[in-house]
Amino acid sequence: MHCDASHRDMLLFDNAPAPTATDLSPAVTVRAPGRLHLGFLDPSATLGRAFGGLGLVIEGFETAVQISAARADQFSAATPAAEAELARARDAIALLRRHSGCHAPLNLRLLQVLPAHAGFGSGTQLALAIGRAFAVLHGMAVSTATLAHWLARGARSGIGIAGFDHGGLLVDGGPSAGGVPAPVLARIELAESWRIVVVQDLAQRGLSGSDEKHAIATLAPLPQAIAADICHHVLMRILPGAAHAEFAPFAAGITHIQQLLGKHFAPAQNGSAYTSPAVGRLLRSAAVVARAAGHSVPAIGQSSWGPTGFAILPSQADAEALVSAARANGLVGPQLELRIVQARRRGADIAITPQTPNAATAAPRSITT
Repeated sequence: MHCDASHRDMLLFDNAPAPTATDLSPAVTVRAPGRLHLGFLDPSATLGRAFGGLGLVIEGFETAVQISAARADQFSAATPAAEAELARARDAIALLRRHSGCHAPLNLRLLQVLPAHAGFGSGTQLALAIGRAFAVLHGMAVSTATLAHWLARGARSGIGIAGFDHGGLLVDGGPSAGGVPAPVLARIELAESWRIVVVQDLAQRGLSGSDEKHAIATLAPLPQAIAADICHHVLMRILPGAAHAEFAPFAAGITHIQQLLGKHFAPAQNGSAYTSPAVGRLLRSAAVVARAAGHSVPAIGQSSWGPTGFAILPSQADAEALVSAARANGLVGPQLELRIVQARRRGADIAITPQTPNAATAAPRSITT
């Protein structure tokens, strides 16, 4: 690979103007969206291939990083939450340098980060945002899958990797042997009117790292019949419902697979389908109230290990009604935060800002993954 900053190969980004001789150490900014992991297809590999998964990329939550050349390495953060991720950022740069051979000093600033260990894919999005910014800065035409492999991401789920590139509702087929990230089997854009109520428990964290590995290793295998049931609902209810904007079968399918997987993972979550009891109470109550009132019953569940939960609804009005009902019934405690967002139809945003004498007023050049 070429690491000469004067020779930038931008083949991967066809719509990006080639840097000119007036560009002095451009700053590369990458904004990577959060995602909700809606469930594994076959975590016990009953047919020989493990995991596979369903996930949704969302607006309103993102990790943002900026990289530029420097005389000496500088690592900084714009928020306390971002500062807590600096160690992981340094580790990512070390891996990128080892695999690429590019060792020039740089300035890395974490502008914003996703909530850590909360079900948004924060580790993968931080790694990929840094990886893509590093690659663009050094003119490397390298795929996101390769960056993920370099950065040791995607060992179980490919949703975050695919979501970084494409956005949308995604199904992956599970990682291959040898650490190859999971292939994308389906991608669908949800109806523009649909909304997601994201329910965060700010007082708790989901499993991660060695704790997550231990939990997966000690759980009883998911029976093949249940894995088959999950796949059947994904293929014949969730995906067709999403493709044709038919909310009822989509929502029923999501809730069904969440119930099956919640029961399977409960032993690692204090016997509950939800890491956060408060999130679980709110979402179950919302579904009961909607059903009793004859309203659209939301798709409810927990993202990954939580504690974040979600309710997907067919309209902004339905989402606002759910939030209002939850507050009126005293279900929104001080540790809970509710936000209404949309599904995201694109992947990460990438911008190159020329560092010229007029950099303060220079407009960034945007490119897409």
